[in-house]
Amino acid sequence: MRLSTETVRLDLIHPFRIAREVSDHKHNVLVRISDGELTGTGEAAPSRYYGEDAGSVMRALEKVPPLLGGDPFELEETTDRLASALPGDPAARAAVDIAMHDLAAQRLGVPLHRWLGLDPAKTPVTSFTIGIDEPATVRRKVREAAEYPALKIKLGSEKDLEIMRAIRDETDARIRIDANAGWTADQAVEMVGRLSEFGVELVEQPLPPGAPADWHRVREAASMPVFADESVLVSPDVPAMAGLVDGVNIKLMKCGGVREALRLIHTARAHGMGVMIGCMIETSVAITAAAHLSPLADYADLDGNLLISNDPFTGATVRQGRLLLPDGPGIGITPRS
Repeated sequence: MRLSTETVRLDLIHPFRIAREVSDHKHNVLVRISDGELTGTGEAAPSRYYGEDAGSVMRALEKVPPLLGGDPFELEETTDRLASALPGDPAARAAVDIAMHDLAAQRLGVPLHRWLGLDPAKTPVTSFTIGIDEPATVRRKVREAAEYPALKIKLGSEKDLEIMRAIRDETDARIRIDANAGWTADQAVEMVGRLSEFGVELVEQPLPPGAPADWHRVREAASMPVFADESVLVSPDVPAMAGLVDGVNIKLMKCGGVREALRLIHTARAHGMGVMIGCMIETSVAITAAAHLSPLADYADLDGNLLISNDPFTGATVRQGRLLLPDGPGIGITPRS
């Protein structure tokens, strides 16, 4: 099998600010794996928070061709080899994993969700994300997002409560909060109490990873479910958070792709946890790959492609907030002309 790569610049419609950073564009890496007849496409959306950028992804991918073997159906063996060779490069591994799943499902002539035995009618509603901003700007963004029944609101600034009041003045949509580890334990305990006034559906990653006693305090204080994101990267991370959170946000770019995401889902369920399928800023390649797993999830946050102005592909779409999966073979993405 042959592998090729391409770096793409993705321009955000609005500057995107979370508790730890702000950006107006991203550089992602596309991966194509060909068997001579068909080509699978994958994507890496690296995050500096996890020690990756486009340059590190490209360097990691140089090591991949000898690890591929000749059979796209050898997914377990290949992903194990990738994890051993590239332990610190989850987004790079995800790109290869997605491309291989795309290629293998194309070989079978079925959509990825069908190969996995999943019902496309059971996709959840995806949230639409609004980054940290001035309350007046957040208010305008909420109006622009009126078609989405669920919003993910980034918090972690000194104006958190002003932002929440502005949002509730504009909409009665379902609200999910993501602090991106931006609160101290005392702040988080106070905020989960205050957020109950706004009918918040769940709170994601209120604290930095670690400090289980602090997580226990926050969960005890919260009237809504608490989810972990940055605290859970791969399936072995789940048991340590059992009893401290109600669910986990699973992202292909954190865990290394579809194969490990499936392990994460099953591990979370075994520990009685809820499941969210999330994303980074991604094109329709990675978003659609993740969307094929969404029938297994309680929540979805698969809007990264909706936040950019120059998505080079089409794939999964959203209608009245609900994810619609493509029915073409593989992950079902199509390059824009």
